[in-house]
Amino acid sequence: MSDPMPGRGRRSSSRTVERVQTGVRLERRLLGVLKALADLHGMTLGDLIEGMALHAFEGKAPFGPQTLERIRALRQAFDLELTAADAHGLVEAARPAKPREPRRQR
Repeated sequence: MSDPMPGRGRRSSSRTVERVQTGVRLERRLLGVLKALADLHGMTLGDLIEGMALHAFEGKAPFGPQTLERIRALRQAFDLELTAADAHGLVEAARPAKPREPRRQR
């Protein structure tokens, strides 16, 4: 299996960071692909997202040819047809309203 993030591990020493819990909302099928990809590479979803962001910040591609082929297969498996061209035009579907519970009488 190739490294999902080329150049990862080039540093000879590890870096200590402070991580925070976040409540990020993602498109359902995209999340499925990301979680499956992270699992295939034995990493957490957070590690995968961090690596992708750090590569993007430097204008570097986060994945090599083998991983891109796996991503193509996962996109098909999760029926993910969204592309980069869709990135700034996504609109969240209306969520059904939760039924209100009747008020208790005193």
